Amino acid sequence: MNKEKIETATIIRTICLVLALVNNLLTQTGHTVLPFTDEEVAAAVSWIVTAAVAIWNWWKNNSFTQAALKGDQVMRKAKGKEK
Repeated sequence: MNKEKIETATIIRTICLVLALVNNLLTQTGHTVLPFTDEEVAAAVSWIVTAAVAIWNWWKNNSFTQAALKGDQVMRKAKGKEK
């Protein structure tokens, strides 16, 4: 019998959801879950978002000049993805 495997990303997303739900439940019942202040958590989230956006922008092709935009057209044509 050939069984399909559950994708790793599905398992990770499910675990994150369960952790978030447990965290919310504990917070609502007055239990301190994380040993951090709200300000520390906000600063960490801000840094993570900034780093993620910086990496995303670094990774993607950001063409602004006309020469670069024309080069993108040549690249898409060569890859068979022309608009």
